[in-house]
Amino acid sequence: MSIKTESASPGLPPTPPGDDKLDKSVLLVAGVVVLGAIMSILDITVVSVALETFQNEFEATSAEVAWTMTGYTLALASVIPLTGWAADRFGTKRLYLLAVGLFTLGSVLCALADSLQTLVIFRVLQGLGGGMLMPLGMTILTRAAGPHRIGRVMAVLGIPMLLGPIFGPIVGGYLIEAASWHWIFLINLPIGAIAFIYALVVLPKDNVEPSETFDWLGMLLLSPGLAAFLYGVSSIPEHGTFFAREVAIPTIVGILLVAAFVPWALNRRNAHPLVELRLFANRKMTVAVIAMALFAMAFFGASLLFPLYFQQVRGEDALHAGLLLAPQGIGAMITMPIAGLMADKRGPGKIVMVGITLITIGMAMFTQLEADTSYAFLLGSLFVMGLGMGATMMPIMSSALQTLSDHNIARGSTLMNITQQVAASMGTALFSVVLTNQIKSSDSAGAYLGLKGMLSQATGDKAAELKAQLDAIAPVALPDLADSFATVFVVGTILVGCVLIPAFFLPRKPPEEPVDPTAMMGH
Repeated sequence: MSIKTESASPGLPPTPPGDDKLDKSVLLVAGVVVLGAIMSILDITVVSVALETFQNEFEATSAEVAWTMTGYTLALASVIPLTGWAADRFGTKRLYLLAVGLFTLGSVLCALADSLQTLVIFRVLQGLGGGMLMPLGMTILTRAAGPHRIGRVMAVLGIPMLLGPIFGPIVGGYLIEAASWHWIFLINLPIGAIAFIYALVVLPKDNVEPSETFDWLGMLLLSPGLAAFLYGVSSIPEHGTFFAREVAIPTIVGILLVAAFVPWALNRRNAHPLVELRLFANRKMTVAVIAMALFAMAFFGASLLFPLYFQQVRGEDALHAGLLLAPQGIGAMITMPIAGLMADKRGPGKIVMVGITLITIGMAMFTQLEADTSYAFLLGSLFVMGLGMGATMMPIMSSALQTLSDHNIARGSTLMNITQQVAASMGTALFSVVLTNQIKSSDSAGAYLGLKGMLSQATGDKAAELKAQLDAIAPVALPDLADSFATVFVVGTILVGCVLIPAFFLPRKPPEEPVDPTAMMGH
């Protein structure tokens, strides 16, 4: 069954399939969405470079300050499933304004926090707003542009999604060095105010239809289930194993809750589940979700390794480690608009295959890491990977959403964002554990990092003594440490290569008329 829909958002004139250009109204809407995405995504990586500062500021352990990241992630995971229903119930404009307002308020409160406990609480408030921004942004853009132009608008949205992990450490490092940690949060106040006013003026008025019933049981199963699962997974690097009680219990509880949600969501008596799993009846959507899961695991897992290598093996500080990642961002910016246009004209299948091949080649180059590998080789590898990333992530997203009817766009973008969040957390945990175990297998590498950590806290004669010990052990330890990173990149290369399998089945033709898989199943 095929359902015709207007491709424009309510309040915008529908765009005919023959009109391929991104007109002014769509570009204005895209600007709103990109501003929100920049705030949400940059914030995750900006805070990551401030963890050591938080330790010193609040006299806390690394495990305690990690909650500033974990609390944000758990809030994100809890609110994403609610976004599809809330967008249909209250309208995308109202919900987007609420999300921007919550995020901005949370940012200001974080900057005013006088203890680690209050900082974590305000980070949760930030996460509640930030978790809605990406799925809402994807929904707003998809409805505004229509299925035949979704590749190009997703390329616009992809800029902050790909560049956030690269430039976040640069921004965070600079603000902490030039001002104070408070400014990594205060920077969101002017951006948030501009985004709120911009959205208020530009986004079309909501035309909300009669509300669907809210899936209370689904919320009680899925939101806590995702939060518990991600908490367990994000605890793996700290404990080094899944079998630690602090890891296993929340992970298993989360899996059981999510598993219980699946039959409830597919039950015919549940007319409006919290997350529409019936969308998997759409084969193209299913293939895109699988491809996104594998890609997110590899991309976000590897994003952790690049700056760590530059800092731990090459001795760069956080700011310069971030700057050295710039070629990856430049490569992505070159290919992203081209890939978006090609995905609309010829379908995303071939584009993604080329992109994944480039990423695999670039990551395979990192399997040859040594302690003194030339920077030209490293930066060239990152550039090749960037070219591939620009042709991969957003075409996969667009291949899923361009096949959905207007009614299902909010639910589809929610499903894709849940997939990305879960896969990214799993990838980060996997790469962290493999790297930690590799380092532990080398006595010299482990001792070197231990001494380096002690040196960062030492002063005077003690610092000079530790520096002498570091210099003595470095000729043996650094090659072992580089080998540890090279081994983890072997895992990353294999994981990225696996994306070629679902990518082969992505559409290789321009998007057709959207379908409603839930209607096909008698929903």
